[in-house]
Amino acid sequence: MTTTPPRRPHAEELQNARWRKSSYSGGANDCVEIAYLGVYAAVRDSKDLDLSPVILSRYALGDLLDQYTDGATHGG
Repeated sequence: MTTTPPRRPHAEELQNARWRKSSYSGGANDCVEIAYLGVYAAVRDSKDLDLSPVILSRYALGDLLDQYTDGATHGG
């Protein structure tokens, strides 16, 4: 038995999302914000809210962050 994953939210549906600043944001106003949306997550640049956020699965976000931290710690 297979289950269908929930529908991916559209950017225009995120007006009530609860955004938080990522701990990966650096200084100098480099603000990346994340909203967790069940099995999905949205990522946006808080300096330019006119841009659509990137919406991806939480698994993909975790993999992306793992790749980033592996590269940062291993000089890659």
